[in-house]
Amino acid sequence: MKLSEASRYRRGDVTRVSNLPSPRSSWLWAVSALLLLDSSLSFSSLWPTPGIRWTGQLSVECAALVTGLAAFWHLRGAPPRWALRALAVLWTVLALGRYAAVTSTALFGRDINLYWDSRHLSAVASMLARVATPLEVAGVVLAAAAVPLSVYVVMRWAMARLNTALAGVLARRWLAGAGVAVMVAFAVERAMMQPDATPILPSPVTSTYLRQAGMVADVLLGRGTGALGDGPPLASDLAALDGADVLLVFVESYGAITYDRPDFSHTLDARRAQLLQQVRGHGLDVASAFIESPTFGGSSWLAHVSFITGIEVKDEGTNVRLMAQKRRTFVTALKSHGYRAVAVMPGLQEYWPEGAFYEFDRIYDTQQLAYTGPSFGWWPIPDQFALAQLEHLELARRDRAPVFAFLPTTSTHTPFSPTPPYQPSWPRMLTSTPYDEADYQKAWAQPPDWLNLGPSYVHSMDYALATLGGFVSQPRTRDLVMILIGDHQPPAVVSGEGAPWDVPVHVVSSRPALLDALKARGFTAGLQPGSRTPLMRLHELMPALVAAMDGSRATTAAARSGS
Repeated sequence: MKLSEASRYRRGDVTRVSNLPSPRSSWLWAVSALLLLDSSLSFSSLWPTPGIRWTGQLSVECAALVTGLAAFWHLRGAPPRWALRALAVLWTVLALGRYAAVTSTALFGRDINLYWDSRHLSAVASMLARVATPLEVAGVVLAAAAVPLSVYVVMRWAMARLNTALAGVLARRWLAGAGVAVMVAFAVERAMMQPDATPILPSPVTSTYLRQAGMVADVLLGRGTGALGDGPPLASDLAALDGADVLLVFVESYGAITYDRPDFSHTLDARRAQLLQQVRGHGLDVASAFIESPTFGGSSWLAHVSFITGIEVKDEGTNVRLMAQKRRTFVTALKSHGYRAVAVMPGLQEYWPEGAFYEFDRIYDTQQLAYTGPSFGWWPIPDQFALAQLEHLELARRDRAPVFAFLPTTSTHTPFSPTPPYQPSWPRMLTSTPYDEADYQKAWAQPPDWLNLGPSYVHSMDYALATLGGFVSQPRTRDLVMILIGDHQPPAVVSGEGAPWDVPVHVVSSRPALLDALKARGFTAGLQPGSRTPLMRLHELMPALVAAMDGSRATTAAARSGS
């Protein structure tokens, strides 16, 4: 090399040759920096915690960084300080993106969508402000600022150490060769990899950001806005209902995991057996099945709109396009046969413009439900109160039209505790002191264990099933058809990595012809679905129910059942 290494340093460069460390020390720092830079983009989630672990995978982006810096040194000499600072900022963004990608998949069971999910940050912040102490809120704000800054400081140090190591010709050649080898290995692996295979080298974080940018572009440019289809015809006389009230309850986080995991089913099967006894003891029966939800671990509204419209909605973009149209839905089908349609929304604390799409006659939000009892954490209104208030405001009246009520529960929402105690006296739920002080304090003495939410989940689901059993045991002014659907599986931190998107559905009714029609469609008598394989997808359930409510079809199914 004609020019000495010292002549490559210009005034203002990061390091001077006279300050270069010894070769042995340089290699030690280089290895440490490379480990930091590589692991920051190749770590995986430490399920079921928010923690991370490095499995020794090699990041192709780190290889590209090393090769690029080595090439710059060879061609231009030492890179300027501002370039290293910019690289540290870029690496911080990539590392945080990697954390968001692997953690969301591990804990929630689905990828994040920066465009649509970010729209809910204000609601989450508002909810946190209501339930957290000022000290906890301050801690969250401090962490939001300190974590990115801390990552940047570490990445800036690693960039400087790597840059120093690359000043040596021998180190530069070895590191550049290793970088090229990793990039070639990545290209060969991707070219030969089967579609369902697990790659040895992790996917680049830049591809995650590019995918997110593509999602934003699709929304802003209107791409992928093709026709959603006409939806199911809903041709039914609903005669099998015979004027019974219809109650559609989406049970938050009620997933197939309550059957699949023995440690969950041991407790909940006993509660389901009690619920079945209560159902049949009050002149009702039930048929059940598994179905596949369009969402996992959250975004309950996608399950709601999929069922009510009969159109599968798996993302917020489809949801927005659908709600911009006038549709014939489960709500409008019932209203056309004289039903009064109401929505009971114990978790609704702000204006709900989507309510106009559903055409409810009345929407009971948190203010109109007027709960005066004690709060329970994230969701202040217990499900038992919401059902009791529905009974009081709508169902207890005798001289009225049949009622269709839609109620998404909240007491089984993540983080599942504190869980309200079940109150055997339903009239007491409508007072300002629905619970004994000892029961209230006991509920609050069980804070969520964020590293093991399973026990809290089971406890909250036990409360939900107890509440539903208590509700069917209340005196009725009309017959009842109650449709109980799990909106989605609980987050993957509870249900496990790779869990299916299946949820149970139970149809409770005193109409044998309706239940026989459903059993002819594949439902099983009782609360234990006969087959673990999902019978259908959630959006297909609504037209199947409407068909079973048709008088002629239900009569035919009943005749077959009796033959």
